[in-house]
Amino acid sequence: MRSGCCAALLLVCTTGAALADGKAVFDSNCAVCHQAGGVGVPGQFPRLTTRAGAIAAKPEGKAFLLQVVLNGMGGRITVDGEQILGAMPGFDSLSDDDIAAVLIYITGLDHKPVTYTAAEIKKARTLPRRGPSDMAAMHTSLAAKKVVQ
Repeated sequence: MRSGCCAALLLVCTTGAALADGKAVFDSNCAVCHQAGGVGVPGQFPRLTTRAGAIAAKPEGKAFLLQVVLNGMGGRITVDGEQILGAMPGFDSLSDDDIAAVLIYITGLDHKPVTYTAAEIKKARTLPRRGPSDMAAMHTSLAAKKVVQ
């Protein structure tokens, strides 16, 4: 019983630290486009709040968000019924810990945070690189399956 409580407390503390670190990473790298709190700019930069957590709650969506952060995305996508033609750079220069933290942060915007680990990021880096237009095509495919919205 005691070890279960300790494990739960450790998870809460670790998640809280990741959210704080993720917010700092987000504010330094992502907020210029996606805006503070991930609210986005309609027609220009998609909102992350109320979207990223729902996307990451599905295994395909979780993997997709990680790949977007690593590879970037460019081209035409539809978000909230609006076409967006844009470009997001890849942030593969960030550390595995920073990428995990920022993904936990954005998935926790108005949603229960989805856990990402540095080990998952490290493994994802071994996958073949995808170009920004490949990521936009993946977004369109996942939208058709209702994985992304």
